[in-house]
Amino acid sequence: MILLAAPHPLILAALAAVLTVAGVRLAELWLRRRALLDHPNARSSHSVPTPRGGGLAVMAVAVPLLAWDAATRPATMGGGLPWALILGGVGLAVVSWWDDLRNLPARARLLAHVMACVAGLLLLPLPGPVFQGWLPGVLDPLAAVLAWAWFVNLVNFMDGIDGITGVETVTVGLALALLATVPAVGGLPVAAPLILAGAMAGFLVWNWHPARLFLGDVGSVPLGYLLGGLLVMLAASGAWAAALIAPAYYWGDATLTLLVRAARRRPLAQAHREHAYQRAVQAGLSHARVSTVIATVNAVLVGLALASALWTPWPPLAAAAVLVLATLALLHRPPRWLGGRTPAPASAPAPRG
Repeated sequence: MILLAAPHPLILAALAAVLTVAGVRLAELWLRRRALLDHPNARSSHSVPTPRGGGLAVMAVAVPLLAWDAATRPATMGGGLPWALILGGVGLAVVSWWDDLRNLPARARLLAHVMACVAGLLLLPLPGPVFQGWLPGVLDPLAAVLAWAWFVNLVNFMDGIDGITGVETVTVGLALALLATVPAVGGLPVAAPLILAGAMAGFLVWNWHPARLFLGDVGSVPLGYLLGGLLVMLAASGAWAAALIAPAYYWGDATLTLLVRAARRRPLAQAHREHAYQRAVQAGLSHARVSTVIATVNAVLVGLALASALWTPWPPLAAAAVLVLATLALLHRPPRWLGGRTPAPASAPAPRG
């Protein structure tokens, strides 16, 4: 059987967006009929029961398009997304949907994430070490697996207000697609990150504040896995600084919050409301305003990531660090001109995702 050739990456992205807009609406109706709702509690950032599981529609659109692209382009780093990533993403979507329905133990979830990252790293066609020789021997793949698994989890942790993961996926996806066109990078999949960006742009139609439905673990976990795999490929191609810069706000907020909680001897596995974006909402900013601030910062990070690949890594990396730290400080104590007020105590934990 001869498969139709994959269209231009921008057409695939537009197709992903349009199909996701329709698919998410159908998913919302189905989730409401099944009463699969996220009910507000003391740890929530929303105030009305809202369907959770919009990631079902996102993955139902993205996976066939990713598979179509992979089947009709050369199975190399410059072609479609490697099948190892597609299959790993599908596997994690299945596990995460079960988690959305039944609340799997944390150890079972983490084991699934790590196993998917180990399999992905073994099967990806990487041109070199992920950490570019900074770590010797077996330490490089070990650190790569841990970093990838951490990225999967932090995307899940950071999916806590309307629009935030859609904004992050769209901007990181655009950054990856632009970096794939840089000759010095070595050739990455171009269509795959655009498909993910397009699908999440379609999801934002329904998830922008006030959200009609939430992504759920079924969406955030496989998205973290797929984006993380592309970032691993980017780092292994030599653009390690760009791989750090493009998602810098997400990993900066999640990692620094985890370190602060560790220093204060608070349970690391317990959900909470101490991320900078959550503190900004507690201080009076709307979900839409916080997500817009993050989108603006991410647009600058995209430019810095490109500069690091086209020019030299260290100045853009330093600028990204300053920008992210300044943004975290701003969100922790948003000024009145941004709409802030005195934040409420952050002692109550928040749910995953």
